[in-house]
Amino acid sequence: MAAQGNKKIIYAALFANAAIAVTKFFASAITGSSAMFAEAVHSVVDTGNQGLLLFGLRQAKRPASELHPFGHGKDLYFYAFMVAIIIFGAGAGFAAYEGVEKLRHPGEVEVSWINYAVLGVAFVFESVAWTMAFRSFNADRGDMGIIEAVRSSKDPTLFTVVFEDTAAMLGLVVAFVGVLLSNLTGNAIYDALATLAIAAVLALTAVFLAIETKGLLVGEAADPRMVRGLRQLIARQAEIERVNEVLTMHLGPKEILVTVSADFANDQSAEAVETAVGRLDREIKAQYPDVKRLFVEARSRESYREAGLDPA
Repeated sequence: MAAQGNKKIIYAALFANAAIAVTKFFASAITGSSAMFAEAVHSVVDTGNQGLLLFGLRQAKRPASELHPFGHGKDLYFYAFMVAIIIFGAGAGFAAYEGVEKLRHPGEVEVSWINYAVLGVAFVFESVAWTMAFRSFNADRGDMGIIEAVRSSKDPTLFTVVFEDTAAMLGLVVAFVGVLLSNLTGNAIYDALATLAIAAVLALTAVFLAIETKGLLVGEAADPRMVRGLRQLIARQAEIERVNEVLTMHLGPKEILVTVSADFANDQSAEAVETAVGRLDREIKAQYPDVKRLFVEARSRESYREAGLDPA
């Protein structure tokens, strides 16, 4: 999906969460609900996270430099990883603390329509933001399953927003149940338990996002189908006898580095090899536009084996 489309989704989620946070704090102050307060903090955290993703997108667009010859595309992965840490620390950590405090010192949750009105409005806003994000995610994943698509996705802005919004909707449902049970029974312990449940939802979301973004941050290969296609395209070149290996790494969602080790025919002149490499570069970038950098190493099969590498 285009970066501009992702920005629209992030902006929509940012403004929705900012507005929802204000109303949740208002409801919590009036009714004394810890679950509502935890949800308000959750919305503040989400708002900050979307700001981080937008900043990451901006940083990733910076041009290459002497110190960063491959550009700054991985900045986006760093800030997406920071989002996971913030969800865990600020979101789940605070909600857990608030829930434990309410269990130790239970107060009263005032019976008020304000909590239900705020939760209802928040659920509508979150549903709209979630629908926008999930539609884009569906368009991007094609015929892959949801988990498979997340694991193979190289664009953390999309699946981060989807899972943030999913966690937000689950949190709203939990908060509603906690407030309702507290109002029906007159026992504030249900409100405290709902707060702890919200903390658990946030913690699980944060761990999942951290695992996915960590793989991108340290360097993740391109889609296996693309790697196979690259190998087949290279093997078709008349000047190449064998393809030793094809290594790929995402420098950003739409920026791939490819290195190729190939055994060129011994009767090929240096000029013929140069011509073949130039043609190969054009063909690969025409078929796979996300390939921004291509490096080709001419290496014999024997030399490849002597280096302790296992040729495919």
